[in-house]
Amino acid sequence: MRISQLEGKRVALWGWGREGRAAFHALRERLPGLPLTLFCPQAEAAAACAESAGALQVESAVTGEALARFDVVVKSPGISPYTPEALQAQARGTQFIGGTSLWFSEHARADGRLPDTVCVTGTKGKSTTTSLLAHLLRAAGHRTGLAGNIGLPLLEVLDPQPAPEYWAVELSSYQTGEVARSGARPDVAVVLNIFPEHLDWHGSEQRYIDDKLALVTAGHPRVAVLNAADAHLRALQLPHSQVVWFNQPAGWHMVGEVVHRGAQPVFDTSDTPLPGRHNRGNLCAVLAALEALGLDAVALAPAVRGFRPLPNRLQLLGERDGVRWVNDSISTTPHASLAALDCFAGQRIALLVGGHDRGVDWHDFATHMRDNAPLEIVTMGANGPRIHALLQPLADAGRFGLHAAGDLPHAVEQARAALGGQGGVVLLSPGAPSFGAYRDYVARGRHFAELAGFDPDSISAIPGLGVA
Repeated sequence: MRISQLEGKRVALWGWGREGRAAFHALRERLPGLPLTLFCPQAEAAAACAESAGALQVESAVTGEALARFDVVVKSPGISPYTPEALQAQARGTQFIGGTSLWFSEHARADGRLPDTVCVTGTKGKSTTTSLLAHLLRAAGHRTGLAGNIGLPLLEVLDPQPAPEYWAVELSSYQTGEVARSGARPDVAVVLNIFPEHLDWHGSEQRYIDDKLALVTAGHPRVAVLNAADAHLRALQLPHSQVVWFNQPAGWHMVGEVVHRGAQPVFDTSDTPLPGRHNRGNLCAVLAALEALGLDAVALAPAVRGFRPLPNRLQLLGERDGVRWVNDSISTTPHASLAALDCFAGQRIALLVGGHDRGVDWHDFATHMRDNAPLEIVTMGANGPRIHALLQPLADAGRFGLHAAGDLPHAVEQARAALGGQGGVVLLSPGAPSFGAYRDYVARGRHFAELAGFDPDSISAIPGLGVA
């Protein structure tokens, strides 16, 4: 649905975060006379009225009946379309879309194609992969837009002038379904991996998988770049797309630290700034995507040396009194915590895990701790007690030290004490969202930096966002 097609319809916004504000400003610019209602918590109502200069009618009571008064509801990504209220309104004919869908529709050609647009998703690694893609495109001299779930809503870059030659777009599982709803077809779609996550939003593990994979199963990209090492992806049949596999010997893959294209060694990644072996592996996905765009990926690969790592993703803050402090606040699954641990194998590690409890299973994490445990694990947050109970038998057997903390400051204290002044790594890789204790993972990472003695402002900016 294009923005112009909202003319004459009853339209509401649901959510007043950055995505909601971006949607409001885009609609006001294109359709200044369109009446708009905003559903948001009472605490946000005053700010919304002030920013909209009275152009919004604000309601705080979100019910199925209230939502059903509207033909179209433009919702923020963090709001699930599977809530009882949303389902009730959908049953009565209300259509729910997001800013991603509107952006796709505005940029698609008549045949639905999104030329020169690469969409990236995956449970872990998608932000680094998307920003690395943009970095290499720019290294080749191409004006490129970097936006989406990475931190810049697509509707904030609806019509940049001059337009970029390429778009590198990160999509979360909250947004991938928007591809199908928009009717647009990305030129290239990259799926890195699938692990259970966001079960509270999606309602079940299978629905999460289905929604995540909608980027390629319903989006019908010209080229789907898929990870051959992922069982969910290997099982896919995509008759409407050319499929290019990475992480397999015939395509782009790693042999030790060296990136290969088939049998050809291309680039040694050992001295690159990519955080973690898994992200160096995801370089293979980026190079495959560049080739799908018709570019010389072999020639571009060495430009990765100029890449600046993203904040909150295995981010080395610095060293204090022999202790290295690493901020991996973006980690929201146990598998992400395991990948973070792997980056510091053989070192004295105090690992901080836990946060908002979405019911994700930590048994696989516990199994890995039998033989690959850090020196100390400190649990915290709402799911901290559940993780702690699961790990307690292993700690009792002497596999590692285990402590419980009431909050992040207490957890940092416990980690410092566990290292005992003998050096090591304090690794914040929670494996869980920040909801409840913090506004988002960025706020959690900033607080961690402050507790470790570093300036939060100096570690927060995401390099390369926008069009350049």
